[in-house]
Amino acid sequence: MTPLAYILSLPVRGYRLLFSPWVGHGCRYHPTCSAYALEALQKHGGIKGGWLAARRIARCHPWGGSGIDNVPD
Repeated sequence: MTPLAYILSLPVRGYRLLFSPWVGHGCRYHPTCSAYALEALQKHGGIKGGWLAARRIARCHPWGGSGIDNVPD
């Protein structure tokens, strides 16, 4: 993982540790947005992985889609 990707992954890891247990398991997508973000950052680095994660989080709303959405290669 690049240094930028590591820095961007810290808030995601914090969310998974602190807030995710309280929010519940009502995610619309599989894998969850936080797992998607960590995988995108690990695969693609800070810039492209951060963009993919932000785009995925922006799609997660009541009128958005659902289902399986894997990180592109």
